[in-house]
Amino acid sequence: MADFWTQVLGFAQTTTAHVGKQLLQDFGQVQAAEKADGSLVTQSDRWADETLRGAITHAFPDHGVLSEEAAHIFPANEWCWIIDPLDGTTNFARGLPIWGISLGLLYRGTPVFGYVHLPPLRQSFHGYWRGESGLEMPAGAFLNDRPIHATTDAITANHFFNICARSIAVLKNPFPCKIRMLGVATYNLLTVAAGATLGGVEATPKIWDIAAVWAIVQAAGATWTPLEPNPIFPLQIGKDYGDRAYPTLVVSQSALVPTFLPLVQTVQRSAKD
Repeated sequence: MADFWTQVLGFAQTTTAHVGKQLLQDFGQVQAAEKADGSLVTQSDRWADETLRGAITHAFPDHGVLSEEAAHIFPANEWCWIIDPLDGTTNFARGLPIWGISLGLLYRGTPVFGYVHLPPLRQSFHGYWRGESGLEMPAGAFLNDRPIHATTDAITANHFFNICARSIAVLKNPFPCKIRMLGVATYNLLTVAAGATLGGVEATPKIWDIAAVWAIVQAAGATWTPLEPNPIFPLQIGKDYGDRAYPTLVVSQSALVPTFLPLVQTVQRSAKD
């Protein structure tokens, strides 16, 4: 099994580096179109999606693939990759250097490995989350191959909390931290894993926004709180995940959930509407 995880990590590193190199050449140079859900897409997104799917099929022919731009039906394969070929398309198209490539590997419907490469920042996150899978596998979360862990700091007015564009309603009430908006769902939550922020909220992330970071942030010791009653994982075979959103709160330690959860209730309510 150790050889398998070595192959998985090497594949993620090599493939995202290849895709990232091309995306850097396109960065800020492409035109974006609006999709039905209001988000943007470029030819770079579509190229990256096709390239990643092809690479997975070649390297892991027995694995399934679910992706943002093409395949939304969760397959029956025991192992499945969920990919976001370009998280942060609006930043990418407008020339803001925070965007990335996300790969999540699921075992029986639940993420056990995540890899997120952010080419403009020269940062690559990865992590292993055994959970209840029973797999023999590595442990821990890493940034550029160095171990990372969520902070154990107490809340102060000089700590950060990330929000997304659809969760700005949280600002109607006093907030105990400084607010940041990064425009990239994966990076929003990964900063918690890296110890840079105390928490983050995403109002409408899709499954490809969270599959990789689910493994990484929990491997780093952070706490994931779905803002709806039903569990996110395991995913269900044959279900279409194209339009499903997963409102989520991530905080650096479980002790902070009672503090931040009431402050993001507006996000929870809006997600149900």
